[in-house]
Amino acid sequence: MIVILDTSVIVSAFLSPSGPPAEIVHRWELHEFDVAVSSALISELESVLGYPRIARHLKWPEETISSFGRRYASAAILVEPRMRLEVIGEDPTDNRVLECAIAGNAAYVVTGDKHILDIKEYQGIVMLSPAGFLAFLNS
Repeated sequence: MIVILDTSVIVSAFLSPSGPPAEIVHRWELHEFDVAVSSALISELESVLGYPRIARHLKWPEETISSFGRRYASAAILVEPRMRLEVIGEDPTDNRVLECAIAGNAAYVVTGDKHILDIKEYQGIVMLSPAGFLAFLNS
């Protein structure tokens, strides 16, 4: 099973090591599912990790953020979407998540982003919150 972990899930896992996002990352490390990612999502993740409010908490130097992006890309299935979508108008950058999900043949997108969650399903790909995805894994 291939899953897309939205940037919000990865960042939340770092900020709260005992919450559902951290549990999801741990279960990925246990090979319970595969994660697909695109270069656009890696760039977004590196950018968000550099936000002052995030950087203050993590205290990672810039080279650590870049290194993490490369390691994440090598641990995941790296895909390059061939199409541009305009499904989410409220936050057009959220379309990059859907593009990655389609390119990676993902079954699920795990996100805390309301714009993505409101879609519920797109081309057979189910949008789940971190808690919803954990409930699915535990069922």
